Amino acid sequence: MARFSGSTLISRLLGLAREQVMSHFFGAGIAVDSFNAAFRIPNLLRDFFAEGALSVAYVPVFSEKLKKEGKEQAFLLTSTILTVLSVILGLVSVIGIVIAPWIVRVIAPGFADSPGQIELTVAMTRIMFPFLAFVAAAAAIMGTLNCFGRFGIPALAPAGFNMASIIAGIFFRRYFDPPILVMAWGATIGGIIQMAMQIPQLYKLGFRFRFRFSFTDNAVSKIIKLMGPAAVGVAAAQLNIIVGTLLASLQPAGSISYLSYAFRLMHFPLGVFGVAVAAVSLPDLSAIAAEGKTELLFSKYIRSCKTQLLFLWPSALFLIVGARPICAVIYQHGLFGWQDSINAAYALQAYSVGLIFFGLVRLAAQVFYAHKNTATPVRISMITVGINILLSLLLMKPLGFVGLALAPSLSAAANFTMLSSRIRKKIGRPDYRQLYNVFVKATIAAGAGCVATYIFLSFFNLYDNYAGLINTVPQLALAFAVGIAVFAGIGWILGLFKRDTK
Repeated sequence: MARFSGSTLISRLLGLAREQVMSHFFGAGIAVDSFNAAFRIPNLLRDFFAEGALSVAYVPVFSEKLKKEGKEQAFLLTSTILTVLSVILGLVSVIGIVIAPWIVRVIAPGFADSPGQIELTVAMTRIMFPFLAFVAAAAAIMGTLNCFGRFGIPALAPAGFNMASIIAGIFFRRYFDPPILVMAWGATIGGIIQMAMQIPQLYKLGFRFRFRFSFTDNAVSKIIKLMGPAAVGVAAAQLNIIVGTLLASLQPAGSISYLSYAFRLMHFPLGVFGVAVAAVSLPDLSAIAAEGKTELLFSKYIRSCKTQLLFLWPSALFLIVGARPICAVIYQHGLFGWQDSINAAYALQAYSVGLIFFGLVRLAAQVFYAHKNTATPVRISMITVGINILLSLLLMKPLGFVGLALAPSLSAAANFTMLSSRIRKKIGRPDYRQLYNVFVKATIAAGAGCVATYIFLSFFNLYDNYAGLINTVPQLALAFAVGIAVFAGIGWILGLFKRDTK
């Protein structure tokens, strides 16, 4: 997992750099709102055909085929999946380009009140639709490599996407009118690079692509069967995002941008730790489930959950305490001002409330995926959608766009609670008491660390103004260094970091 986390860390750092380029040159206004809304659309479909439904269906089937029939037959399945994806998603991209005006009017109706914003969003949607096919192929290749224990390069591949966007924004924006269009082209080219970076390692394993379009292959049929419920589950999750974007488009200009900038920061620890743990655990859990070793599966699951808690819960608390100076240091450059930093910080704090649950939901769902049960997480996801929509509508009026960040956080907590309950009823009884012990110790240690950080941030007056990178970065670094040292010291005393040998 260390290699995966290290590669993911590099990718996430470049992701933050990409957001810095966006905030510096484009700020948090209509143009960035339009880009984020346009990118929501191929991203929605990406979760259907890539990291979402395809991954949870493909990895267990490929893992089983590799174990029972060998590498050659498993690679034949990979060729088939890549062929099917290229044909179907090519057609989807063409259709999406044609009907983009109607899609945009559905997903961001509030843009109609701003002259030219609908047209700008449509243009970027059309540019980015082909991104879907490339990133879906990248996800299939990533799943294949993960089943062979190759995690580093697949985790690093998104760095190619981020680098393409960074280079596009810095060096080529002046050649586009309006300049924000360059970020759409950067995203599409980045998708190609994300796929291409993984191909050499796949070929080193002996894979050779063969064009094979077939729905009759038993393994392909099994993947499609598993993808059905998983796709509904992804649709449920994406419906939350669509509703959030739709409601945010009705808020003042910049609301979608603030949510996007905040989500990127919240997703940094989630990607480095949460997604890393989940990605590494799925092939392992699938192989254990195929052997019928339920107790061993639960042991691995609880260990992964404890790792999530150890990293994500303290991260959430520190993000909540340091949200304002963090947003200022990372984003407040160029067209991004102090009030923009404050607004992004409010959204970051709301998202951070659910950080630990965003990570734990992925792990809990994988217990079902490993048993080739995608239906149960789907039903729970549908319930969660209703909860999220209700909370969004209730919280939007008093809290504005901040309510739209808090709603999914609270919904994620409900999602994990329901998944955990169903695991106990359908599969067995994991020892959740271990999680409770880690949670209590992490809360005590991280809470003390956050108090120390807050004292230093207040002393340096970092909550009230931004004095530039040269002055702020050393003060912010010192405040967090003291807080982390307090967390580590108390955590060591409480035995929080003892190696888990169970």
